[in-house]
Parts: sequence; structure tokens; C-alpha cells
Amino acid sequence: MRARLHIDLSQQGNLFLLLYLGIFISSLVVGPLIDYVGNKANLFVSSALVSAAMVWFALAHSFASAAMAAVLLGVGGGGLNTCANALVSDVYGDKRGPMLNLLGIFFGIGAICVPLLAASIEGHFTIPQLFLFCALLAAICAFGYVVLAFPPPKATQAFSLREIAGVAKYEGVLLLAFILFLESGNEACIGGWTSTFVNTIGYSARTATLVLASYWAALMVSRMLAARMLRGIGKSQLVLIIAVISLFGCAVLLATRSLMLLFAGTALIGLSYGPIFPTTLAIAGDRHSARAGTVFGLLFSIALIGGMLFPWTVGQVSQRLSVRAGMIVPSLGAVGIILLSAIVFLRERNAQPISKTGEARF
Repeated sequence: MRARLHIDLSQQGNLFLLLYLGIFISSLVVGPLIDYVGNKANLFVSSALVSAAMVWFALAHSFASAAMAAVLLGVGGGGLNTCANALVSDVYGDKRGPMLNLLGIFFGIGAICVPLLAASIEGHFTIPQLFLFCALLAAICAFGYVVLAFPPPKATQAFSLREIAGVAKYEGVLLLAFILFLESGNEACIGGWTSTFVNTIGYSARTATLVLASYWAALMVSRMLAARMLRGIGKSQLVLIIAVISLFGCAVLLATRSLMLLFAGTALIGLSYGPIFPTTLAIAGDRHSARAGTVFGLLFSIALIGGMLFPWTVGQVSQRLSVRAGMIVPSLGAVGIILLSAIVFLRERNAQPISKTGEARF
């Protein structure tokens, strides 16, 4: 695609940045829209935007055109992410913890299967044809959202962007947001830099890719296990326990050159990372169900900043010192998650009754 657009690696990086910019904007705006308009319209529009972006990419022959398509794709993708999580949180109530983890499994399935599918059919179809196929899938989803029934919107007041700033003042929201900030950054570091790290140790690109694949596979397995574990353990307690495990996994990854231990450390990180994001969202949904869309949008937006900053930081440290030194970043993130999740757990144990405003205090 880079050759088709006649762009260099730096411009390719800019396209990724624009994609994340679109997701960031969408996560902020779509949250309040979910509360005031409902999920049905937002899911339909988001899927339609993704479909349109895929068609735009298929027709693009310049950086400027691809840049606009990247922003559009980010806006649509961010809307789908926020809507899907808010909808599951709304529909499943007390079961939102296990069900959000189940929803998160499909993110891992997409992360593994879609690139493998694209690689397996490479040479049989042109790049524009692949994009058009993706556009068709998104269009089918948009049609599905039109015919399905959805819960009505919860808010009755007029839509206001001030609501975004308002939910940030809800007690505990920013605490959960910074857990997701660190977790999103850690996930982006492991997903983006593990194969490079393994390759610099001396293993082949194929082996490095297999080590990374073990991370995604373990992440999916952990979300299936989390759905069962939450039947007998509290959400905040689970986040705290697996945050400690993630730090141990990072230590194994950093300390070894053994291929077996590299697989073990990476898989351990995947097992621990998997439940943190959806379970933290479930905690937010439990306490702020009346404004779940707006709260989720704010949480995703803050998390996305971590997802952008952490891999960049790894790159800067790696350039100046070494990739091994750069991979200390997710270890520091794990320490931060442990501290913040411990605060959430301790406050939850001493939780006060629902306040007059209808928001749980912790």
C-alpha cells in the first residue's frame, strides 16, 4: 500500500497517527451521543463510516487521500469500540464483567485472524479488492444494526459536550481512566515491540512473530478464564491480582534470552493483560450506569493517549540505549496499575451507599 501511495516510512507512521486521532475524537464525542441518541444510530453510522473509509482507501493514490481515509476509519472504529462496550455493559447489568471480557475476546480474534487472512490470500486479490471486501463486511454490519432492536437512550436532556467534562468529576472515574491509560500503553508496547525485541536478541523474524502470537493467544484465553473467575471474585480484586502477575511476566521477558522463557514471559503477560481493560470498564459500568456511554467515551480517550505515548517512548529509549531498555516501559506501567488498582480495591471495600446524584462513591 505504501508503494501504491508513493509514500515513505515516515508518512506511513503519520497515517497511523491520523488513524488514532480519529479514534480519539470519536471516543470523546460518541460517548455522550450514546446516552442521548442510543446505540442503534451510533453503531449504524460508525459501521457506515468504516465501510466508506475502506472504499476511500481502495481508491486512494496519494498521501492526502489516504490521510483523510485514515481519519474517517478512526472515527468509525472508535465509535464501534465505544458503542459495543457501552451496549454490552447496559444489556447485561450484573453480568457485565464476564460479558465485557467475552466481548474482548473478539478483539483478539480480529487481531490474529484478519492479518493472517490478508496474508494467506495475498497475490490472489489486489489491494483495492481487499479493501472493498472489508467495506462489504462493514456494510453488512451496518445493515444488521438497522434491523436489530436496541435499548432506548437513557438520557432525556439535550446533548451537551459539557457532559464529557462533567463525568470526569464523578468520583473514581479518573482513577479508572489512568488504570486504562497505563494498560492501553502496556498493550501497545507489547503488541508493537515484542517481535522487535525478540529479533534483536538474535532470533529470526518468524520466531519473533510466533512469540508475539503467543501473547495474543494468551490474551484471548485469559478473557475466557476471567468470565469464569468473576463468578467467585470481585472485579477490583481480579484487576489487582493480575496486575501483579503482569509485572512478573515483564520481569521474565526482560531477564531472559532463552526462547522457552521468552514464550513463557510473553504468554504470561497476555494472560494478565487480557482481563484488565474489560474488567475495569465493568467497574465503571457498575458505578456509573446512568451515563455509561459518556463515561466509557472518556475512559477510551484517556486510554488511547497511553496507547500512543508508550510505544513512542519505547522507540525513543530504544534508539538512545537499547530495545531491552525500552521494554522496561511496560514494567513501569505494570507498577502503576498495581498501585492504582490497589487504591480502587481498598476504596471498594469501604464503599459508601449510592449518593443522591445516583452515582456510586468509592
